Amino acid sequence: MKKIFSVLIIVALMSLASCATQTFQINPGAGAPATDDMSLFFINGIGQEVRVDASAICGGSNKIVKVETKLTFIDIIISGASGGIVTPRHAKVYCKY
Repeated sequence: MKKIFSVLIIVALMSLASCATQTFQINPGAGAPATDDMSLFFINGIGQEVRVDASAICGGSNKIVKVETKLTFIDIIISGASGGIVTPRHAKVYCKY
């Protein structure tokens, strides 16, 4: 019983380490998040892509501050609960106002 519990703790800690964020700085300056969308991928997103039109969201490419994609803890829980069949990912677009 102790061994199973130890393995579960190790797996839980390893899943926490896999949270990831990619940030693409487009224009300098500060901005507010204009959108926070969640995209659903299937089977770890193999061969799939989602495009976010940051220019349309911000009202022009000169108003885009940054675009950020994130794999959150909740996304990992959803992916783990579905056995990797559903893999969500978040995207935020920051705009100048």
